[in-house]
Amino acid sequence: MKNIKTILTLIACSLGSAVSAQNPVIQTHFTPDPAPMIYKGKMYLYTGDDQPGFDFYTMTKWHVYSSDDMVNWTDHGSPISLESFSWARDRAWAAQCVERNGKFYWYICAQTVDNNMAIGVAVSDSPTGPFKDALGKPLVTTGTWDNIDPTAFIDDDGQAYLYWGNSKLLYVKLNKDMTSFNGKITEIPQSVEAFGGMRRPGKSDEVLQKQEKFDDVYVEGPWLYKRNKQYYMMYAGMTNRTECLSYATSNSPTGPWKYQGKIMTDQPTNSFTNHGGIIDYKGNSYLFYHNALLPNGGSYGRSTAIEEFKYNADGSIPKINITKEGIHPVGTLNPYQRNEAETMAWAEKCTTSENKKTGVYVSDTRTGGYIKVRAVDFGKGASEFSASVAAGIDGGILEVHLDDVKGTKIAQIDIPRTGGWEEFKTLTSNISEYVSGIHDLYFVFQGKNITAGRKLFNFDHWSFKKK
Repeated sequence: MKNIKTILTLIACSLGSAVSAQNPVIQTHFTPDPAPMIYKGKMYLYTGDDQPGFDFYTMTKWHVYSSDDMVNWTDHGSPISLESFSWARDRAWAAQCVERNGKFYWYICAQTVDNNMAIGVAVSDSPTGPFKDALGKPLVTTGTWDNIDPTAFIDDDGQAYLYWGNSKLLYVKLNKDMTSFNGKITEIPQSVEAFGGMRRPGKSDEVLQKQEKFDDVYVEGPWLYKRNKQYYMMYAGMTNRTECLSYATSNSPTGPWKYQGKIMTDQPTNSFTNHGGIIDYKGNSYLFYHNALLPNGGSYGRSTAIEEFKYNADGSIPKINITKEGIHPVGTLNPYQRNEAETMAWAEKCTTSENKKTGVYVSDTRTGGYIKVRAVDFGKGASEFSASVAAGIDGGILEVHLDDVKGTKIAQIDIPRTGGWEEFKTLTSNISEYVSGIHDLYFVFQGKNITAGRKLFNFDHWSFKKK
């Protein structure tokens, strides 16, 4: 009964913002190629870092985020970059992190000094780092551009597999150390039965060349996982000269694979590519993917989005539609503990930065911007609000609103100069309105006597005091 009441309360508190956007789930950075991982009951998300303004996929680092409720995501910064790998010179593309025996192995791909792509691996004792290059050299290098988009999977018997490939699908069996392999690299044969076919309408060779149209064919971005003794291989397929998400299944982690169809297609994503990951968490199944629907997005500015789905009775994956609304929370946030400002469900007119002293914090706030935090459980009431902020100028204002950016204002902090943009001070405000139960919170940025568009303050963490 308690669980039912909690779910009903969560639904009720979400109704007011049901029409608000939740996808893409990260707005402070472009976050392509999402790779989810669960560790000790928490969802971790590993992504790339698109840099808009270039005419190709230009990335130099990777990001980590985490969530307990699937809607409020904490930014843990960028624990690895191209500089973490002495052999890498360009193109920090898709990657995945997996845990084994308390260590975390982050498989990445990057361009080498000989202008080919290779796969490397970084290791850490924590899911958020610090990570370091485990080998000082690539794990997989074959002198080609096929070595991209690694996906790692550890089977129930302890055998680990690493798949990857562009146009080709390749794999090796990893050793228990997760940083080496024995045996040769194996290529999975491409066929209509395994990964879909290619439709070419027309009658003559000339027409075929001009009208070539892919119905579905493996391209890149494999994602291997197991469910109910069935192995699933999701991948980015080609359809109508853009990428969809498709999948195949097998009774073995090495195939033979049987094509099952498309998962996500025929909806505008504003991006040529797609790249997905599927995972179960707290009784729900989720598809992580990317689109380019944030402002200034595009094929080279892509962002992680998430959709919830239910498997069909036979274990097949249904067609999944792209939504702006995204998913509902599967937990609540406690306001009476320290909460990082970089934990958010939605943000506008701000970004995040990091340094050695403070770690990650919200930066570059602008007038009219805000941070939204979902499903905050105030219980029987709060009496005081505190925030750690830093400002190099006087005149910023941090407002706290309930359930809407223009909802009831319960607290306000006028922020003076604190001694510098990275000199954080904790300031406090009494609660002006009674607040209890579960609410969405909006931290709204305002300016007083500050030129429009100018930076206001930086924001590190916040908390409430119980009534």
